[in-house]
Amino acid sequence: QQKRGRFIYRTPILCCNGPMKQKGGKNEGKTFWNKEYRQGEHLALSTRESEDLIKFTLWLKREYGGDFLNPSDSVLDLGCGNGRNLIYLAQTFGVHGVGYDISAEAIAQAKEQSGKLPIEYSVCSVTDPLPLPDESQTLVLDMMVSHFLSGEERAHLRSEIARVLKPGGWLFLKTFLLDEDRHAERFLREHPGKEAGSYIHPVFGVTEHVFTEKELAEMLGSLFTVHKKVRSHRHLKDGRAFKRRSISIYAQKK
Repeated sequence: QQKRGRFIYRTPILCCNGPMKQKGGKNEGKTFWNKEYRQGEHLALSTRESEDLIKFTLWLKREYGGDFLNPSDSVLDLGCGNGRNLIYLAQTFGVHGVGYDISAEAIAQAKEQSGKLPIEYSVCSVTDPLPLPDESQTLVLDMMVSHFLSGEERAHLRSEIARVLKPGGWLFLKTFLLDEDRHAERFLREHPGKEAGSYIHPVFGVTEHVFTEKELAEMLGSLFTVHKKVRSHRHLKDGRAFKRRSISIYAQKK
């Protein structure tokens, strides 16, 4: 969508702690996200939990009962932003939480809003090794983070997620879906990035990657079993491009 000449994302919060592909690299990314969390100039940042995450937790409880999301479990949120999703999980299921984000401003907001909930937050980048023990997490959230990374960085993060997940643990992945997304097709055509499937955002000046379902299957297939995929359906209106398309994937570590 466009509003007063700016592209405004209307998907849930874009909390990212990957590097921004601009002149200043990670430092530029920190500056961008700190400004967004203070002023909200470009993005519609929410303090409410993600509806897509709620759907996943309902599905997980329905399919597996009390096997997951218990007070003894730990959940890692990559790009936790203001902590809204970890706060929801801690309040609803009593889980412990670990939240990482590149924005110090976001982490400060998350700590303030979390109060005495059992959540630990840190300012760090997902392009670095995750400072967590092997097989220590029951659930990892990657919600609108991986699309900011290069192919090499995505492969590194996937391996790190698999390393910190317990056997049979879960990855909830939400990202942009290229299939039938005409906005993404135009971005790729008019503002191509260095890698296939990537473009330079015409407003933010950052490199973003948009995935096909085939690409996601290949990325996850060797380490995860995909149990469910939920695709957004409001990307077209009257046969024309309307909103960006996304996909949520419920994946279990093999």
